[in-house]
Amino acid sequence: MTAPIAPAAPAAPPAVPAAPEPGRTPRRGASRAGRTLHAGPLAYGILIVAVLFSAFPFYWTIVAASRSNADLAKVPPALLPGPNLIKNFEAVLEEADIGKALLNSFIVSGSITLGTVLCCTLAGFAFAKLRFKGRGALLAVTVGTMMIPPQLGVIPLFMLIAELGWVNQLQSVILPGLVSAFGVFFMRQYLVQSLPDELIEAARVDGASTARIFWSIVVPIARPGMAVLGLLTFMASWNDFFWPVVALTSSEPTVQVALRQLGGGYVHDQSVIMAGTLLGTLPVLLVFGLLGRQIVGGIMQGAVKG
Repeated sequence: MTAPIAPAAPAAPPAVPAAPEPGRTPRRGASRAGRTLHAGPLAYGILIVAVLFSAFPFYWTIVAASRSNADLAKVPPALLPGPNLIKNFEAVLEEADIGKALLNSFIVSGSITLGTVLCCTLAGFAFAKLRFKGRGALLAVTVGTMMIPPQLGVIPLFMLIAELGWVNQLQSVILPGLVSAFGVFFMRQYLVQSLPDELIEAARVDGASTARIFWSIVVPIARPGMAVLGLLTFMASWNDFFWPVVALTSSEPTVQVALRQLGGGYVHDQSVIMAGTLLGTLPVLLVFGLLGRQIVGGIMQGAVKG
């Protein structure tokens, strides 16, 4: 005998979307979920104008560096690059030791960037995640130093480096810039938002020391913020003029100090000055071009969603 065949179960009815409750309207953005937003003509127009205003000073530097001083004095001035760029570069190399100045600037800016990123990340981690007495007061004092004009500390700082015998030496420019209040506050704010307390507590349970937590947990999470701080610090150190011109002389210059020697005479040669300025700007543009995309990508990947 064959077993009786059980009747097939009836198919489930298709799901019917639930009707909205009386008196409640659907969310405005519910029907727009998944759509890609596109910029309109006004947004593109504003962006184009902003790019033109931002790029025109650099373009004018190229034009002025490739022209003669007489061309720059004409009315209206020339708006296209000329044939004198190599000649003006040669004049820059004759009037100032720009090669040594570029090397000194790389040493100073690189040392200050490494020191600032490391020290500010350590201090930012302490202010963000460690509990100790006086933390709030110390943070307030650190942030308060940002309101003091740096010119007020030039005389005592110069007296200090003179006592140490560091005048006209690169360490007189490097050591005062190894830590910045802005860097401490920036890394503190970044770690407060990006570093969960649960990671630190789990590491404590596993027996990790504070140093191990910093190198194994904090540094990988803080890497995008450290990259941004490093780029900003490098650019600020490279472009700094006030303190290097006080602490250094023409025998041991940075780029900004060396540019002061260009275009001398009764009539300043603006084309030679612009050629030197172009040489001093290219390394910063190169660093930004190499690291800009990685920095933006690191920020996007390192964001922690709440």
